[in-house]
Amino acid sequence: MKQKLLVAALVSSGLVSPLAHATNGMNLEGYGPIAAAMGGASMAYDNGTAAVMNNPATLGMMKGDAQLDVAVGVLGPSITAKAGPMVADSSATAFYMPAVGYARRSGQLVYGAGVFSQGGMGTEYGANTFMAAGSGQNVRSEVGVGRVILPLAYQVNERFTLGGSVDYVWAGMDLKMAMPAMQMAGLATGGSLLPGLGAAVGAGATWGRVDFSDSSAFTGAAKGSGYAFKLGGTFKATDKVTLGATYHSKTSISDLTSSAALSLGNAAGVMQNIVGSISVHNFQWPETYGLGMAVQATDQLMLVADYKRIGWKSVMQNFSMSFTSAAGNVNFVLPQNWSDQDVFEFGGAYRMSDALTLRAGVNIANNPVPNSLMNPLFPAIGKSHETVGASYAFNPVSSLHFNYVYMNKVTATNAQGVAVDFGGFSSQLLYSHKF
Repeated sequence: MKQKLLVAALVSSGLVSPLAHATNGMNLEGYGPIAAAMGGASMAYDNGTAAVMNNPATLGMMKGDAQLDVAVGVLGPSITAKAGPMVADSSATAFYMPAVGYARRSGQLVYGAGVFSQGGMGTEYGANTFMAAGSGQNVRSEVGVGRVILPLAYQVNERFTLGGSVDYVWAGMDLKMAMPAMQMAGLATGGSLLPGLGAAVGAGATWGRVDFSDSSAFTGAAKGSGYAFKLGGTFKATDKVTLGATYHSKTSISDLTSSAALSLGNAAGVMQNIVGSISVHNFQWPETYGLGMAVQATDQLMLVADYKRIGWKSVMQNFSMSFTSAAGNVNFVLPQNWSDQDVFEFGGAYRMSDALTLRAGVNIANNPVPNSLMNPLFPAIGKSHETVGASYAFNPVSSLHFNYVYMNKVTATNAQGVAVDFGGFSSQLLYSHKF
């Protein structure tokens, strides 16, 4: 089992890894164990400091003057690639995720800070599997995005709260990708090295590789950063019904850059190996619209429902990168053509006693990745999830929250006949203290 450390902590910690196996495209299905236990629904009720990732306006519902949340989570994806009788299991099966968040009230204002892992993708296949394309080296991917978030919520009156945040966004990527040499030449769109790629194929090259990786559990080799913002609001329509809405802007992340190597070879060994640098162009996180409702059906039972529209289409049309070296340059474009994603989140919370609350929910979404273009290194094809969780209050200021998400297995087959099975689970445990 390969273990990766994913850290979402306060800015001062400096220990942050944005990588995650995500399940709504590249997003996690829920942020924070309270929301994640109810299918990810989070627009219209108090779900702790995870509000900075969900709807910042719900920070206005915080009880007490201040709140500190400390969590640890685990993501356990199960990914298998198949091509006829050949099978490759991804060894990236355990991802650990500590988290910390803080918020404070001052009159009608609530402010705070947080650092959160947004999501991403990642796999690792062995050197002796068909995914290595005969290169004799392992292949892997790590893609992650994280945010440093500064939120502010303002309670306009007893019914209406507005919120927003300014987000510093960073992205990291590792890629050790192998493919048939002819396919690599076909993905090249120009550059002075392009004739050389064709010549290598003509001379007997059967595989090609692009490699950039720092093998770190905390960062990707190719790095970029930028900014985004969120807006949100909640409205208490009646004493029992609260409505919520949010807008997350598209990011403005710089190109991701790293040292890299481009190589071609055949069964006899490496024919060409060129060292240079790589730039991944216009890798962005999409805008998201969210609407939700929370209904306090009885004193014990709360029901919640959210809808999200995630704009993958505008940011995942192509995966574009440029390789530059002293010997020349070449550009690659891998078509993606993702569609926008509709996510439906439903859940409920039942207060068994003053101390114990039980939760359950479902998260249902369409797969935004076209089957024909699905890459086994980036299988963001999850669709449906069942969620459960619980909270236990030790006293009025200290409580423990837990959730478990089961990711139903989904299978997609691309135009080359490679099928991927994707499933698994995720879980979080969070301690919350109010001041």
